[in-house]
Amino acid sequence: MFTIIGIMLAGILIGYTMRFKRLSWIPRVITVFIWLLLFLLGVNVGANERIVKGLYSLGMDALIITLAAVIGSVLAAWGLWYLLYQKNREKP
Repeated sequence: MFTIIGIMLAGILIGYTMRFKRLSWIPRVITVFIWLLLFLLGVNVGANERIVKGLYSLGMDALIITLAAVIGSVLAAWGLWYLLYQKNREKP
């Protein structure tokens, strides 16, 4: 944990000292590293036999949770809309 905090503080210090220099290349480097991390995560997941065997159940769980969240959000938004706009419209 201290290593991670130390690396982040070092980055903040370097960024602070270089704040007047043009660093437009940094977002591209960050994007490449994120792609690399995602690729390596996929390799790690693909190599784990337990995860590969459980992908169907994980996918179904994710689908059910997503559908429940969407339906709940739609119902809550509709209920709030009804309380704010339709109830006030009925009273003259």
